[in-house]
Amino acid sequence: MTLLFKYLSMTEFPIRLAVASKDGISINEHFGHAKQFRIYHAAADGCELLETREVANYCLGQHADQSAMSGILAAISDCHAVFVARIGDGPAGKVHGIGVRAVSEYAYAEIQESLLDYSRRTAAGEDVG
Repeated sequence: MTLLFKYLSMTEFPIRLAVASKDGISINEHFGHAKQFRIYHAAADGCELLETREVANYCLGQHADQSAMSGILAAISDCHAVFVARIGDGPAGKVHGIGVRAVSEYAYAEIQESLLDYSRRTAAGEDVG
């Protein structure tokens, strides 16, 4: 199964989405700086915060904590996508490698509106990223 196939053909709603946010209002945290991910269930008609998962942040200035990456990937592995303000190419590749979509298209936008829009577009078969 290709990843695109997982994203579009096998999407069952509600979908589980991870969000990196400093304030719980907007998608305003860089993937590597996140110390937690808010986990939502989302569908075209609504979304609900399920839990917050704590992680060790990956980016340490000019260095990366490789051991933290495995914890982050485990924390978001059951999600359809992770919403971030920014994500580097290397971490994005690792996220995609576990079958999770890295979404920065909604950077700095309000969480609930963004997740609803993403869910509607995904349900319509659009490739959002």
